Parts: sequence; structure tokens; C-alpha cells
Amino acid sequence: MQEAGDPDAGTALGYARDNFHRETAPPLNTPAATRRALHLEPHDPRRLSLLCGQFHEHLKLIERRLGVRIDQRAHDLQIVGGAQAVDTAVQVLQRLYAETEDQHELAPETVHLVLQIASGQDAAGTQTGTGADGDNGPVLITRKGAIRPRGHNQRRYVEQILSHDISFGVGPAGTGKTYLAVACAVDQLEKDLIRRILLVRPAVEAGEKLGFLPGDLSEKINPYLRPLYDALYEMLGFDRVAKLIERQVIEVAPLAYMRGRTLNHAFIILDEGQNTTPEQMKMFLTRLGYGSKAVITGDITQVDLPRGTQSGLSQALKILDQVEGIHITRFATRDVVRHPLVMRIVDAYEAFDAAREQQAQQDRRERRDTTAGNATGDAP
Repeated sequence: MQEAGDPDAGTALGYARDNFHRETAPPLNTPAATRRALHLEPHDPRRLSLLCGQFHEHLKLIERRLGVRIDQRAHDLQIVGGAQAVDTAVQVLQRLYAETEDQHELAPETVHLVLQIASGQDAAGTQTGTGADGDNGPVLITRKGAIRPRGHNQRRYVEQILSHDISFGVGPAGTGKTYLAVACAVDQLEKDLIRRILLVRPAVEAGEKLGFLPGDLSEKINPYLRPLYDALYEMLGFDRVAKLIERQVIEVAPLAYMRGRTLNHAFIILDEGQNTTPEQMKMFLTRLGYGSKAVITGDITQVDLPRGTQSGLSQALKILDQVEGIHITRFATRDVVRHPLVMRIVDAYEAFDAAREQQAQQDRRERRDTTAGNATGDAP
């Protein structure tokens, strides 16, 4: 039955939305199949539409990931599948519907992350929850709206940034390391807790040398800093970012520009820290002045330094692991919040690297055994 005031009432779109049923749903006619009813309240056609997604893409994603079937008629849903999968699906649907209360859209990545947490891929996240179900975690305030960390590791990362002078965020691409660090900086600036934001990156990418790139120094460097600009534009808007850069409240610069400076009452972010040398990392860490915070992000599996050069991030993680006032948050592939395929790609590369390292160790052992055998045979 259509809701009062529903603009889609009586239309094909309204019928398709209120009578969601597909022949492609997984066969669940097994004796062990469990059926549960879920009634969504309060009744709100806008929120229901956000929950279902365009062409019911969100419900389809939940079905595929959990192996259940969801039959939807208006605000009444029937979930069929294994008992544990059905319980998880109900939890996901309730959490997502709560998300729609103050949201104008429900992105597929939000559905993906809530599925990860609820399905037990992040056990700690299941205990702490997310902002959708009453989580008391930190909320970062920006000019464009509030930003909430999602999942246990993101929440802990933000909490440690706000409570420590120096924080490290280490892990694969897509885990929100840089984005959340910039959000923390903007939040602190909006609350007048700091006076400046400095966003820094080493000018080393995929083996390229600045001297061989076209343009003057600014044109050479800007492409390396683009991810930082993108995050700022999203949180503050183009005009405000331009004004803050003009007033030097926000500075986006290559790492080399930090030498010799002492930065007081500033929030400093070093992105792509794995591409620093040990000397550069030490130089950066010692720039910290009074009332300042520093966040270093990076992925030690994506080092673009010349072969044989040690990563400053890798060394710093070993040296500073037990230093008071410094916190290290390590992200895993389960924390990836981009397209679900990205998580599988990262897993595949990690498995490949592990197998290659194992083979290399075996080859070294065989060479040592061969050398030892030859030495024994040559002995008088």
C-alpha cells in the first residue's frame, strides 16, 4: 500500500519500489532457511527510497554479500536465509535506515562498510558500532557538514589524532587515512584550536623525477598535492580554501619546504610518508612546535623510493613505537571503504607479495645449504 503523500503512488516506479521481488534471488528453499519480518518506522517514503537505492541496488548488494533474499513491500520487509545471515541482514537494514534520518543520500560505500562491520569482518567495530546506532565516537565539524569515522579503526584513529601530538596512520589505500586526517585539521581550525594547517607530501611518485616534468616548480608539484586539495575542497568549498591559502592559513607544500622551520599552533599532515628517507622523516618530526599536532600517513607496501633506499616511515614505526605521546594506528584491508573490489585487489597483492617473499627465503636457504655442502666437500 502506498504511503500518503507519496509522489510515486500509482506509478510503475512506486509499484516496483513497494513490491520488490526478483526471480534472480538466491534459491533458499532449504529446511534450514529462516524467515524474519522487519517493519521500518517511522514511515517515510524518502528514507525508504534512500535505503533501497536506485533500482534497489542497496538491497541487491545486501543479498549478494549475505546470501539472503529480501522481499520488500512498502515499509515491510521479509528476509529469508540462514539464521545468522538473516540476523545480520536485519541489523544492517536497521542501521542503514537510521542513517537516512539526517542524510540526503546513502552512498554504496556506506552500505559496504556497514555490511563489513555487521558481518563480523571487524569484530571490534561490531562492539563499538557506528554513528547510525547511537555511537558516541568523535564527530568532526567542517563547513560542509559533519564527518563521522566509520568502523573501529577509523574511530580509534580519529580519537588518537585528537588526543596525541603525533599520530601515524599506516595501511592500504582506501582506508580513509588522509581524508580523516584532513577532516581533523579542518575541525580543529573551525574550533579555533589551531591557527594554521600545513599539508605536506614528498615529491616522489612512481619513480618520476621533478626535473623531467614540464612546467615551473609550482606546476611540477601541484599534481602530487592534488589529493590534499580535493579533500579540502570537499570540506570547505573552493572559495573558502582559496581565501585561506591566500592568507597562508592553509599551506600545501612539498616536504623539502619544511626544512629549518618550527611550526607553532599548527596542524601538520605528512601524506605518503612511505616515500620519505629516514633523514627527511626525522627532519619533519622535529618541526613540531608548541600547540601543534602532526599526522603521518602512508602505506609501507607502496614505496616509490629508488631501490636500496630505506623508507623513513618504516624506520620511524620501529623507532617510535613505544615513545610516549605518539600513537600508531594500523589499518587492514577490511578497513577499505572504497569499491569492494579494491579490498579484494589489496588482498590479492598481499598474498602475492607474501608468496614471493616465502619463495625468496627458500631460495636463500637452498643457496646457503649448497655453499655449506661445497665447503665441506673441499675440506682436506
